Amino acid sequence: MVARAPLISVLVVAYNSGAYLPRCLAALEAQTFRDFDVLVLDNGSPDGDDIDLSNLGVPAKVVRSPENIGFAAGNNLLARQAQGTWLALLNPDAFADPGWLQAFADAVVRYDGISVFGSTQLLDSDPALLDGAGDHYSPLGLAWRGDRLKPASLVTEDAEVMGPCAAAAFYRRDVFEAVGGFAETYFCYYEDVELGLRLRLAGERCIQLVGARVRHVASAIAGENSDFSRYHITRNRIWTFLRTMPAPVFHLFLPLLLAQLALIVLLGPVRGDSPVRVRAIRDALRAFPAVMKQRAEIQAGRKAGKCAFLSALSWNPVKIFASEGDRRPIRRENKAGPVPSTGVEHAAD
Repeated sequence: MVARAPLISVLVVAYNSGAYLPRCLAALEAQTFRDFDVLVLDNGSPDGDDIDLSNLGVPAKVVRSPENIGFAAGNNLLARQAQGTWLALLNPDAFADPGWLQAFADAVVRYDGISVFGSTQLLDSDPALLDGAGDHYSPLGLAWRGDRLKPASLVTEDAEVMGPCAAAAFYRRDVFEAVGGFAETYFCYYEDVELGLRLRLAGERCIQLVGARVRHVASAIAGENSDFSRYHITRNRIWTFLRTMPAPVFHLFLPLLLAQLALIVLLGPVRGDSPVRVRAIRDALRAFPAVMKQRAEIQAGRKAGKCAFLSALSWNPVKIFASEGDRRPIRRENKAGPVPSTGVEHAAD
């Protein structure tokens, strides 16, 4: 007898995560919603042999990579092996509230036709503060997690945002696969922003869920403001703008992006990060022909109207520099009950 596929496959990409992964898995075992399985990638980390899934009361398996293939490729690898109707991405340093998956399953019933959802992320060190409430993007090429380090009490209801932070995000698997998943050349950083923008170009929307909550350590593995993070953020930020911004915004804001890069180079000696920033810019521009070819393919497949896409971006410069969230009222909500195509009926089996 063939086992029925779960509603949700939870994907965890682990690299040197031994200090956090057991707590992450314990939080998954504590979920009140049980129609899910778990796939954990040992992403070439020295502590991979310590991954123990025996205490999980749901189907679970470890996938092993002999080397660190990055967050983007790691999640793509797990997604190809997943059986769930939905993919729930969870960082190993993110610890889900017991009702995290139930809040999501309830949202699938409420929101007809939505294929992307984000979680409310709280600082693990102080859960009264937000680690972020959705990803936001400016046509200047800048992205940020909304309202980070601001009171969690600011977030009181579901809202529409540009895209989810992939530390704790939900994607319908067929939609994730249809757009090609994460851009694997990114390795890590900005890969969720770029995917969010491509999903927007494909006509998808993202709902940020107030009730789906996780506590997040943030940059626990790669290190905040490390040379590693500075390099990938700088390089991938350039690629994201080049790949996803449609004309005429692309042509209008490209000079401003180039001016930003010049400023980064000029300020490098002052900030002490000149070598890594210059290397990131150099590597980004070396790949310019390949990235522009990717851009042509992405833009040719655009389904969303330009106005619909551009309305998902953040145009207020005050919000950019204050890291404010740019949450919008949800345009349409289905309260009639489960939508057959979502697979929500699994939850009642």
